[in-house]
Amino acid sequence: MNIFEIENIYFFIGLLPIVAFLYAAVGHGGASGYLALMALFSFAPATMKPTALLLNLFVAGISFFYYWKSGYFNKKLFLTFATSSVPMAFLGGMIEIDASIYKKVLAVLLVFAILKMLNAFGKTQNNINSIKLWLGILIGAGIGFFSGLIGIGGGIILTPLILLLNWGKMKEAAAVSALFIWVNSAAGLSGQLSSGIVIESQSFILVGIACVGGIIGAYFGSKKLNNNYLKYLLAFVLIIACVKLFTT
Repeated sequence: MNIFEIENIYFFIGLLPIVAFLYAAVGHGGASGYLALMALFSFAPATMKPTALLLNLFVAGISFFYYWKSGYFNKKLFLTFATSSVPMAFLGGMIEIDASIYKKVLAVLLVFAILKMLNAFGKTQNNINSIKLWLGILIGAGIGFFSGLIGIGGGIILTPLILLLNWGKMKEAAAVSALFIWVNSAAGLSGQLSSGIVIESQSFILVGIACVGGIIGAYFGSKKLNNNYLKYLLAFVLIIACVKLFTT
């Protein structure tokens, strides 16, 4: 399938860096947003999953670089989740099933996370809790497998979880999630490629376009926006993800 033969493709190209900007600002790669856009513009299903992970890989990498450079990366917290998530994301990427039920369940959980972030249940505590290693391994494995299965990096699950359970503040969660998304996207994409899925050559043009928005978003998120603004922006990003999950 030639991506540039899709109807209204230039409108899609105009929206792509905006989505990348929003996600990169909060330490995400944007896979759920890209999947929503591609579904809206009637991309071929076989093209959507690998293209979303490819875009995710680059935008999440950019976001991590900016947050790491600004000193927000918590290596211990990252390794707690990532050790088990990478092999499970590879496994999930090899499996082709109808994941519609899982998507609906995730969407419901994200609604709760959004309400919590908007202080619907009272203000979040400021104290930071430590996470038990066994719990982090279990959570990482679950998120990794699910991420590879539906073609996302897992940030829309991990970031709210870190914030809701007070395992880190907003910018720390963004930095950890950005690298978590990167490694899971790489593993999930590798799993897809090993099962015979091919990436369209035109997808790399979309990568360049998305990276423009990603660079700007990561810069503002890591250096210019405070934690409160980022929480509201994250809530908006999660709403986009919810809509996508409920409608596919």
